[in-house]
Amino acid sequence: MAIWFRHLLTDRWTLQMPELKGKPFVLAAPERGRMKITATSPAAEMQGIECGMAVADARSILPALMTFDHKPGLAATILNTLAEWCIRYSPIVSVDMPNGLMIDITGCAHLWGGERPYFKDIVFKLNDFGYSVRAAISNTIGVSWAVSRYGKVTPIIHPGQEAETLATLPPAGLRLEPSILEQMRKLGFHKISDFMSMPRSILSRRFGKQLLNRLDQAMGQAVEPINPVFPVEPCQERLPGFEPIRSAKGIEIALQKLLNKLCKRLELERKGVKKVIFKCFRVDGALEQIEIGTTSASCNAEHLFKLLQLKIGTIKPALGIELFLLEAPVVEDIQRPQSALWNLSGNSDLVPIGELLDQMISREEADIAHRYLPDEHHWPERSYVATSSLQDKPASSWRTDKPRPVILLQSPELIEVTAPIPDYPPLLFRYKNKIHKIRSADGPERIEQEWWIEDGLHRDYYCVEDQDGARYWIFRAGHYGEHNPRWFLHGFFA
Repeated sequence: MAIWFRHLLTDRWTLQMPELKGKPFVLAAPERGRMKITATSPAAEMQGIECGMAVADARSILPALMTFDHKPGLAATILNTLAEWCIRYSPIVSVDMPNGLMIDITGCAHLWGGERPYFKDIVFKLNDFGYSVRAAISNTIGVSWAVSRYGKVTPIIHPGQEAETLATLPPAGLRLEPSILEQMRKLGFHKISDFMSMPRSILSRRFGKQLLNRLDQAMGQAVEPINPVFPVEPCQERLPGFEPIRSAKGIEIALQKLLNKLCKRLELERKGVKKVIFKCFRVDGALEQIEIGTTSASCNAEHLFKLLQLKIGTIKPALGIELFLLEAPVVEDIQRPQSALWNLSGNSDLVPIGELLDQMISREEADIAHRYLPDEHHWPERSYVATSSLQDKPASSWRTDKPRPVILLQSPELIEVTAPIPDYPPLLFRYKNKIHKIRSADGPERIEQEWWIEDGLHRDYYCVEDQDGARYWIFRAGHYGEHNPRWFLHGFFA
């Protein structure tokens, strides 16, 4: 079965931007100093706009034509995704660049009640996804490919009808080079029947061996292999039970066995998991599952078991569990230095921290822990960058020698201040309806706004201590005299 996606790329754009449905638009890419059209929408095609046309020429036909940038590699990504989806219909599915799929349906169609219901099920579902497709079924790849693109007959070609079907199609249905098609056009060969019965020696001398090879492949006289798509399987381990498991202890034992097998396998491959899913298939057909994630790749079975053990209580075995499945859909390489080879989780210095974070996240919410690194900015809101990995290090050794608060507010909060002028620290300030009398202060430290990023007033920061010994980081925005200065609280010291 050959499937042709008539407007593969523009259909995908329409799925992502529904407002484009029914409107003329194209995708274009630069070529030799000009923008050339690489894909057209059905509405643009009906206006006479074709692939390969210059955008300037297309806009002379349709001034309101919308143009979007062509994304290299997008077609291959889409087709691979669709090919993996089609594996439910056959184990052998191949990508046919730039806009098609090939499916070996041998021994599969009867599961859907025959070739016609099988054909309709695939085509209708792809249409429901939003893709305009044409397809054909025959005994050979060549005939299926030709009929799906140029055929005006039934899309299901029965054995023995290959020659009759090919005779009615144009030479382009044989997947020939453009130069050969141009020669045929000049000679008046508008259908395959015009040269199909000619002596092979004449065709070979005139058009080369490619024509004969394509004819033989279409007629089933030459082998044409299919290179199937193989989806990436998640790392998984299975454990069937001799009898249904109903107790929490039995579930724990099954989980330990699966984790030990999985982690030993990953250790040999120098990989670690970042996500683990534990699935329990019950006797009544229901599925119970739990999952955990880790901050860094790990193949430490004991640590992973502790994380999953916290959630075992949510599993309801009911009449019993007959099959356990452990999957690791997210796996990463572990880079282990020579001094840390004894540790299954990688860098021995960071393992305790990583495992502590995993336990905290498993007990609470996923965003309970955050990590930040200093960034090369004096402006406080830009002086740090968030990171999710314990392995990340600062991009440089840049740092300030001025004191900084332990807690920095995401946005400075306005406070009321009593202060002498011009550059003295405040005597007291009011924050959340509480008056803080300042016992000592250090400053000011002037921090200028980064003019190449954003305009704004400079800040004069003070480290102050109130009557209770609490220390705060406050600042005044701008100069006295230029405007009514405002004071803000920006952080808390330990």
